[in-house]
Amino acid sequence: MAWSPRPTFLATEATLLRPDQRLAITMQGASNEDIGKMAYGLLRYSKNPIVAVIDSRATVRDMADYGRVDRRCPIVADLKSAIDLGAEVLVLGIAPPGGRIPADWFAEIDEAVSAGLCVMNGLHDRLATRYPELRAGQWIWDLRQEPPGLGTGMGLAAKLTVPRLLMIGTDMAIGKMTAGLEIMRAGEALGRRVGFVATGQIGISITGRGIPLDAVRVDYASSAVEREVLDVAEGKDLVIIEGQGSLLHPGSTATLPLMRGSMPTDLVLCHRAGQRFLKRLPDVAIPPLKEFVALYQELATVCGAFPRPVMRGIALNCAHLSADEAARACAELEDETGWPVVDPVRGDAGRLV
Repeated sequence: MAWSPRPTFLATEATLLRPDQRLAITMQGASNEDIGKMAYGLLRYSKNPIVAVIDSRATVRDMADYGRVDRRCPIVADLKSAIDLGAEVLVLGIAPPGGRIPADWFAEIDEAVSAGLCVMNGLHDRLATRYPELRAGQWIWDLRQEPPGLGTGMGLAAKLTVPRLLMIGTDMAIGKMTAGLEIMRAGEALGRRVGFVATGQIGISITGRGIPLDAVRVDYASSAVEREVLDVAEGKDLVIIEGQGSLLHPGSTATLPLMRGSMPTDLVLCHRAGQRFLKRLPDVAIPPLKEFVALYQELATVCGAFPRPVMRGIALNCAHLSADEAARACAELEDETGWPVVDPVRGDAGRLV
């Protein structure tokens, strides 16, 4: 996907990341943890050069040695070492629970700004107001800002003729963005014109555009999705909408705005192989997958006012399995459900396209 900046929710065009700028990603204490998903998203999909990951407690010397990503990237102990490698932008690569910047991070951020580095911040706290005076060409990108000029959603995406694929999931942090980006890659490899609607800070940082849905007031959330879908859909054969949260999770409010804003024609379910309960809420069981998908389909119709979206398959998160185990898990779930099941990172996401 071509990098295409769109400063709809940024203060000035100067705050946009250039595709040639060299990144350093701070992951202190979390370079092999799930809360480092911002970093892992960039390592997998960003076209920017990444000179280093910063983690003084890492147990390996290169991110590829953890086995989570193929991209080789050295791990260094401190910011100075990353600057010595040519870093121009410091990225906050960890998404801690609650999305706030921990107090002990500010020393490193202060050091980066003093050294002239730009900063990419995907957390809820705003950094731009902390550093009002920057050098020429230096910027701070607070990704989680509500786009201006929003109203209420009107179901306008339903008038589009382009297919709209909404990624849904049985839990939070289960791979909805990753699966969507892999499907986009597969579609482009097949010669399709594929648009991707990023709805979180990681997708925005990778693609250069999108909406930080969890920073949008709930009354305007469907409008934000709707506007971005309409914009991205122009000239496309397929539009993929990055999912957020899950209908099963009591802390998730994103599902309905995503549905109402995109009016999906198609669904792909993201699920972790073998998972039976919510990861952080073990009292909440995951129901049979066919029942779960039927609930999404029924909600999407708005009591029959709109067509029922078609279930296209399952993107199975097999990061915790070997390649052979992943292949068996996909085959077993495909036999059980009758839907195509792929490991989108290891397997052929083109089946779903």
